[in-house]
Amino acid sequence: FGVRANSVGPGMLSDGMAQRLIASGDLDERALDAARANIPMGTFGTAADIAEAVCFLASDRARYIPGQHLAVDGGYTV
Repeated sequence: FGVRANSVGPGMLSDGMAQRLIASGDLDERALDAARANIPMGTFGTAADIAEAVCFLASDRARYIPGQHLAVDGGYTV
């Protein structure tokens, strides 16, 4: 059929909407540290990390990868 349907599951990001939430002060530093501690990579991702994954899945390099969910979350869901 030649149709690929994949999805990307982003983790916590440090930019975009998350950056505004962090800057608002609604999340204290302890909450952010606790969230980071649960991410094996030890840091939040960026919108660019998500974009790279989406671009890869949409590219010809992923031509033989159908029906997958790619978690881009620094290992949080491992």
